[in-house]
This record gives sequence, C-alpha cells and structure tokens, in this order.
Amino acid sequence: MLHYAVVFFIIALIAALFGFGGIAAGAAGIAKILFFVFLVLAVAGLIVNLLRGRG
Repeated sequence: MLHYAVVFFIIALIAALFGFGGIAAGAAGIAKILFFVFLVLAVAGLIVNLLRGRG
C-alpha cells in the first residue's frame, strides 16, 4: 500500500510540473489517504504482534 502512495505522489509531482493543478491535487489527495491508511494498518499490526508475543 505504501508503494501505491508513492506512485500517486510521483504522479502528483509530474502533473504539477506540467501545470495540471486539478490532477495534481487529486493524486496528492489519494497519496495522502493511502499513506495514512498504511500508517494505521502498520500501527495496528505492530500492536497485534506485541500482544500475541506477550500471551
């Protein structure tokens, strides 16, 4: 999922470079959402892993 966030970020940078503001904003928004979803899933996985190791 982090890979997709990076891909959308690169698409946003390229679109901004060529002056496509709307496309760049949309791609950056998608990249931001995917990054935060990845972050939440990574923290949840870490917590579950710590709880399993304890019991």
